[in-house]
Amino acid sequence: MPGRVHLAIEHTLARVTLSHPGKFNAMSRAMWRELKAVFTDLQARRDELRCVTVAGEGGHFCAGGDIAEYPDFRFDEDALRDFHENEVWGGLGAMLACDLPLVAQIEGNCMGAGVEIASCCDIRVAGSAARFGAPIARLGFPMAPREAQLVAREAGAATAREMLLEAAVLGATEMQARGFLHAVRPDAEVAADVQARAQRIAALAPQAARLNKQTLRALGAGQPIDTVVATAYRYADHAEHREGIAAFLAKRQPVF
Repeated sequence: MPGRVHLAIEHTLARVTLSHPGKFNAMSRAMWRELKAVFTDLQARRDELRCVTVAGEGGHFCAGGDIAEYPDFRFDEDALRDFHENEVWGGLGAMLACDLPLVAQIEGNCMGAGVEIASCCDIRVAGSAARFGAPIARLGFPMAPREAQLVAREAGAATAREMLLEAAVLGATEMQARGFLHAVRPDAEVAADVQARAQRIAALAPQAARLNKQTLRALGAGQPIDTVVATAYRYADHAEHREGIAAFLAKRQPVF
């Protein structure tokens, strides 16, 4: 069966599911294009939604790229560049540009493309049996520059070197110790933990979440702090800001 990226929305929560039966949800070229389309749509609907969870189907997150497709394009420089710069980075870039909080539900295999997709998420929760790596040196090629920069930033340069140069595969506990994961749960509890986190995020001020993501993205991209400060306080008269302060003073729960 061909791979798909599914989007489901319930009230203010969205769920993105990677699905490629029989291939541990390895990303096909079509799936990368779908990933971009899904997150472009979510960004356009950011005012309606509060949080997005990202998961894989069937007990695995994503085992990497769909290697069966590789002989069709990887041996031509222009085709290879187009794949990584437009298809892969198109999907990852759309995730990074999304102002909604993203929570990753990581189970089973999280390899290569899976590590990259997880690196685009704000909160990462994994099952205790999850495995992480990018052993593409066994396939004879390096990680593309933008993707390597992303993984090194989120997983740490030392971890990226170990994955890429040794083809190391690391467990969930080790990835938490290295700061990549926010939590490790028994496999049977991961989905419930992620759902609870999404609901907690959804109960908070949605504009504050979007503004925090915009600020962190700008700072991470190296924008001068003065540029970021110039527009940072435009929320002053916003209804959510007023409601949050009023609710605190009235000793009640805010309604955002």
